[in-house]
Amino acid sequence: MKRREFVTLLGGVAATWPFGVHAQQPGKLPTIGFLGAASQSGWRSWTDAFVMRLHELGWIEGHTITIEYRWGEGRRERFAEFAAEFVRLKVDVIVTAGNAGHEAKAATSTIPIVLAVAADPLGDGLVESLARPGGNITGMSIQAPDVTGKLISLLREVSPGLRQLAIMADAGYPASVLEMGQVEATARQLGIQTTRLEIRRAEDIAPAFDTLKSGAEALYVCNSALVVTNRLRISTLALSARLPMLSSLKEDAEAGGLISYGPNVQDLFRRAAELVDKILHGAKPSDIPVELPTKFDLVFNLTTAKVLGITIPHNLLVLADEVIE
Repeated sequence: MKRREFVTLLGGVAATWPFGVHAQQPGKLPTIGFLGAASQSGWRSWTDAFVMRLHELGWIEGHTITIEYRWGEGRRERFAEFAAEFVRLKVDVIVTAGNAGHEAKAATSTIPIVLAVAADPLGDGLVESLARPGGNITGMSIQAPDVTGKLISLLREVSPGLRQLAIMADAGYPASVLEMGQVEATARQLGIQTTRLEIRRAEDIAPAFDTLKSGAEALYVCNSALVVTNRLRISTLALSARLPMLSSLKEDAEAGGLISYGPNVQDLFRRAAELVDKILHGAKPSDIPVELPTKFDLVFNLTTAKVLGITIPHNLLVLADEVIE
């Protein structure tokens, strides 16, 4: 290839690279510090959605951008450790979840932080307001107050005689404690008694099931990094106890839960990638509004229903976004 042709070709390729690449020092690619609050396997579908959207925006991992992955496995003590490591690595942006938001915020006031999913970033004090976050944090919120009521109403339609509901939540995560309270309030309105199964670490999960009285008829699981990391264990124990499980994450239904209804988290991670793209092009997190979920999924697992001897009414199945058979 002649030199002039090569230079022309190189210029054409460079024109397709994201703007952020040109702003970096020669030889250094923009770096994302990806702090997965749960396990790699628990977040796989969400991570894939995030990376795919980056690819669509022109950011190719290993070519135009570097991603440093760290996995907290639901252990809060690791969040601060990894956030501090990202500061030492001088990453260009940190992506994480609300579970690890405070640790990331404490580690740096200058590196932009994008919350791919956060239960209540305003109530948790991570941002000053949803419209004008201020500071160095923005991202996606999964605030949807009607989700809890919808889930319990769906369960009541499936099991009209339901009287006893167990609720599992990470007692060390404020958003889960809040969700547990919302479940209890909704259940009371419907005349359903509740039992708390509070966990703080993976080792608490099996003993929590052992404490259940024979009267429990279903299990509501509150979302958290600890729960996501141990999703399969929880769903397996619930099936063994013959408890239909419901939660706000469709991945829980895919793992063996009976019903899920809530924000589509893959969509939130795709939108988080768009916020990262804006930041790498020069936008300030303080000027980027926190976004709310716009896509919700209703999922029924008919395989689980069959194992438990439960029939899902046809009028509910036709409303489902996904039916697992």
